[in-house]
Amino acid sequence: MYFTVEEENLICMYHKSDRRRTSGAIRAALPDMSEDMAALARQTLDKLDAIRDTDFEAQQFHFTDE
Repeated sequence: MYFTVEEENLICMYHKSDRRRTSGAIRAALPDMSEDMAALARQTLDKLDAIRDTDFEAQQFHFTDE
């Protein structure tokens, strides 16, 4: 599964020790996000929910300053 640059940046911002904790951190921040950012977060969460923990752990996320 591929993440867009924007999704990877979001994951980097909220990255925790594992997929479940990272998803939880993003979900916890949803109420404070703008509408556009929340849409990106939900899209990212859908992808995080769809991958296995081992795939998440093998993925290397890099923050990209565009």
